[in-house]
Amino acid sequence: MKKMIAICSLLFLLIQHSDAQFNNDSLKAQLVKDWERAKVYTAEYLAAMPADKYTVKPVDGIRSFSEQMLHLAQGTIGLSANGTGKTRIYPGYNMERSATAQTKDSVSYYVNAAYDFAIAGIKEMDVSKLSEIVKRGNLNESRLSWILKAHEHQTHHRGQCTIYIRFQGVTPPAEKLF
Repeated sequence: MKKMIAICSLLFLLIQHSDAQFNNDSLKAQLVKDWERAKVYTAEYLAAMPADKYTVKPVDGIRSFSEQMLHLAQGTIGLSANGTGKTRIYPGYNMERSATAQTKDSVSYYVNAAYDFAIAGIKEMDVSKLSEIVKRGNLNESRLSWILKAHEHQTHHRGQCTIYIRFQGVTPPAEKLF
């Protein structure tokens, strides 16, 4: 009887482990899919804005289109690094404030590099660590939370850029949920 209980317990643990692995692998695949979609969608925004309008501000006191997109890139790098554990690219470089980063080509380069960084970090990470808590400043969040916040941040700033594109008389890209 004891052997039967031990075998059943072992089978239960194996089933639980394989189910958890399936869920972690599925979650990782979904995260990668969503980040790859976001990269394509953001590239459409970058293409829609005329090159000579990247530094235009709709009103004084707010970011230009290039600054918004560079802020998106910097946030993507920092927040996703917290989640994936990957070492940040461009440490100490404030691309949003860099005069040489404001052109359409430079902005596109940095934004694409940020997405590539986030996607590679997710692909390379050990998904069993998604619930691990990472402290940054006053925040204690799970690795998954940092990755989701990075995605939320880029979505927020890309969305803000819709109005910048409309002010130029251009129709922004259509929504891409899937």
